Amino acid sequence: MEKLRHRFWETIPLKKMTPAEWEAVCDGCGKCCLNKLEFEDTGEVAFTRVACRLLDGDACRCTKYETRRQYVPECVFLTPKTLERVAYWLPQSCAYKRLYQNQPLPDWHPLLTGDPESTHTSGNSVRGWTVSEFTVPEEDWEDYIIEETP
Repeated sequence: MEKLRHRFWETIPLKKMTPAEWEAVCDGCGKCCLNKLEFEDTGEVAFTRVACRLLDGDACRCTKYETRRQYVPECVFLTPKTLERVAYWLPQSCAYKRLYQNQPLPDWHPLLTGDPESTHTSGNSVRGWTVSEFTVPEEDWEDYIIEETP
């Protein structure tokens, strides 16, 4: 893996990042893997505790990241090109969304702390509190709506 430049995210636009830089921006929270409900009448997006079947709830990582679309065809590939279209659907704490909106990374982000566990130890991940979509019928997802954390 190529060496990442110090604080590259402050000087390199998302669209110009290398693949390694782009991946490093991810804080590993797992929130993008939570199933969401989008209300047609308001456009509001509600997060649920119901996680994608591929999410490892302890590691907060996709178990089939490279081939996830084979298993979950509706999975959104977050790229510099898709970010503008799907930013509304990302949590407020998402580093990609924050950088897209010209906001700084949160102080617990692993790029700032140097610790890949800092997202979890700061309480900003889904570690330990999701339920699998295999165990909750989609018609019951409204019962699992959560307040999004900042």
